[in-house]
Amino acid sequence: MTVLHDTGYRGFASDNYAGAHPEVLQAIADANGGHQVSYGEDAYTARLQQVMKQHFGDQAEAFPVFNGTGANVLSLQSMLPRWGAVICSANAHIHLDENAAPERVGGLKLLPVAVPDGKLTPALIDTEAWGWGDAHRAQPLAVSLTQSTELGTAYTVDEIRAITEHAHERGMRVHMDGARLSNAAASLGKSFREFTTDAGVDIVSFGGTKNGLVFGEAVVVLDPEASEGLHFLRKIDMQLASKMRFVSAQLVALLEGDLWLRSAQHSNAMAQRLRAAVEGIDGVAITQPTEANAVFAILPAGVADRVRAQFRFYDWDVATGEVRWMCAFDTTEADIDAFADAIRREMAAAA
Repeated sequence: MTVLHDTGYRGFASDNYAGAHPEVLQAIADANGGHQVSYGEDAYTARLQQVMKQHFGDQAEAFPVFNGTGANVLSLQSMLPRWGAVICSANAHIHLDENAAPERVGGLKLLPVAVPDGKLTPALIDTEAWGWGDAHRAQPLAVSLTQSTELGTAYTVDEIRAITEHAHERGMRVHMDGARLSNAAASLGKSFREFTTDAGVDIVSFGGTKNGLVFGEAVVVLDPEASEGLHFLRKIDMQLASKMRFVSAQLVALLEGDLWLRSAQHSNAMAQRLRAAVEGIDGVAITQPTEANAVFAILPAGVADRVRAQFRFYDWDVATGEVRWMCAFDTTEADIDAFADAIRREMAAAA
């Protein structure tokens, strides 16, 4: 097939823009020979269960799925009755970026809470954690955290434990949207288990696509008592892959060694390099801590669009001029320097 795109182009809109890591592509090729039983009864999915237990504990059970939206909907659906509601941040992916999938596919009610730095706290959760037993109100029975958050910040172990204890005391379960879980682990210098299983999280949507997979995520049940029906829900929600070995093989390649950590550390480091490069540019205001692979900044009117003509990225808040820049496992130092130079040139022209 003829290559249809400029392989030298780099964007900063999303880590989803990156291709697949070569080690992941090799894993797909290695899994391709011969026949394997379909729908998860294959050697690679069996191996994935072992690998996930190594990372999350012996009680963990993984359910490979196609994408992050599916993982989030399935996770929450398996924890809640039909009258259940989920407390989440107002900028959570399940609230802003998954259309109405949690509500329409999952049948869930979301209770969003405004957060200044992307993080929920026990006090913020309590603004929506009320009304139990009231037939007029959807029952708050789960809390969903995003790690790392949509604002590029990372919950500490203590922050997560405070939330899980608070939620469990009130009869609520805790879900973690881990689309960038690897970036959070790299930033914190912690194992996955330390800030999930050991901190009291009940179920995790484990992300792979943003860290070098072609496609594929996994629902990882950490407390078997907190979730039920996933074997059936995965099929109902169209997330059961017939050739599951190709999802599982990618996740095994990511997690069996240190590929997940190498890739996440690199993208995080590139975000730090980008922040350092633009902080000294007069008129650029960094708006959020850079604790994973995202940088948030405010640019003067018009500058973002001119830079975007060379390097694509997204507005975060059009009203304030805040933009988001994402780094990926394959972002290079040269990419960062070229991007920062473009911002510097356009800022000088605007001045």
